[in-house]
Amino acid sequence: MKDLQILPVSRHRSHLKKPTWIIILVSLVIVFLICAYVYPPQNSTACYVFSSHGCKAFSNWLPPAPVRELTDDEIAARVVIRDILSMHPSLSDNSKLAFLFLTPGALPFEKLWDKFFQGHEGRFSVYVHASRQKPVHFSRYFVNREIRSDKVVWGKISMVNAERRLLSNALKDPDNQHFVLLSDSCIPLRDFDYVYNYLMYANTSFIDSFEDPGPHGSGRYSEHMLPEVEKKDFRKGAQWFTMKRQHAVIIMADSLYYTKFRDYCKPGMEYGRNCYSDEHYLPTFFHMFDPAGIANWSVTHVDWSEGKWHPKSYRKQDVTYELMRNITSITESLHVTSEEVKEIQIRPCLWNGNQRPCYLFARKFLPETLDNLMLIFPNYTSI
Repeated sequence: MKDLQILPVSRHRSHLKKPTWIIILVSLVIVFLICAYVYPPQNSTACYVFSSHGCKAFSNWLPPAPVRELTDDEIAARVVIRDILSMHPSLSDNSKLAFLFLTPGALPFEKLWDKFFQGHEGRFSVYVHASRQKPVHFSRYFVNREIRSDKVVWGKISMVNAERRLLSNALKDPDNQHFVLLSDSCIPLRDFDYVYNYLMYANTSFIDSFEDPGPHGSGRYSEHMLPEVEKKDFRKGAQWFTMKRQHAVIIMADSLYYTKFRDYCKPGMEYGRNCYSDEHYLPTFFHMFDPAGIANWSVTHVDWSEGKWHPKSYRKQDVTYELMRNITSITESLHVTSEEVKEIQIRPCLWNGNQRPCYLFARKFLPETLDNLMLIFPNYTSI
């Protein structure tokens, strides 16, 4: 009799508990999916919890995220950028390369550049932004080629301002069709004809841009850049670009995105972070608006193999035919992220779809290397 009395009670309790646990379980699943939608998994391990195809399959299953409404300034900027990009570049017999020298003062390799330019008059222009003192020139190609300059501080927006100042002056000449930014420590690696053809007939601008998830990449991003610049679009790259006239005009037309980097990418930001606009503004801007129009590497070589804050500087004893041969034979670009476990990104240097040598120029050569460079210049440029 006791057993018969207990059984109905047991069934009654089970009947009460079952819906409760189902409701709790379903609620947890719903909360989990909502969290996954709002905060999607960022690594492949988490992605595979949902599907063997990773995050892509999971994101395809979820409803599309709401499209953000653009501000008036964004709409205006995108219209201008779209229309400029739709214009077809028109090369002519008078098309010139514009060489933009960003320097504090004297140009220690002016004699080498003079040798590089000789015999090619009418195919190039020279512009010099000297931020500290007016240089004394030895080459006729550099005489009276200074533009109105201003003070430049390393790591600050004044560096970008100087680049824009050079571009605006060079754009006044309608024959200038490709623009090359160079420093006072830069040297040519090839002869003029090779450089001219490489740049003028390329289907991209050579603007360096890559994704660095580390503290010296995305770690420099500030949410104050929202809504116009999102963290997923934030990119890094060397400032030493070459760019087509189309892209130079876009840079001069931009104020919205430039202002974001001027105000929120600078040294001494919140939480002790530093951000350097010359390393992020152009890489991010062109990744957002014309990623297929840039090569994602710079044609100016620099050696970061020493792992220091600054690249290797070449001294007199370093400058040999073998060094030049090694640099000019490189056909892959290399980027290293700033994460604790660094990722090395290696990509082929593609010129109009074909793998070619990456570099036309090189930098961080000390003035003492001039004599050696002058001695071997005709030989190493034809490697």
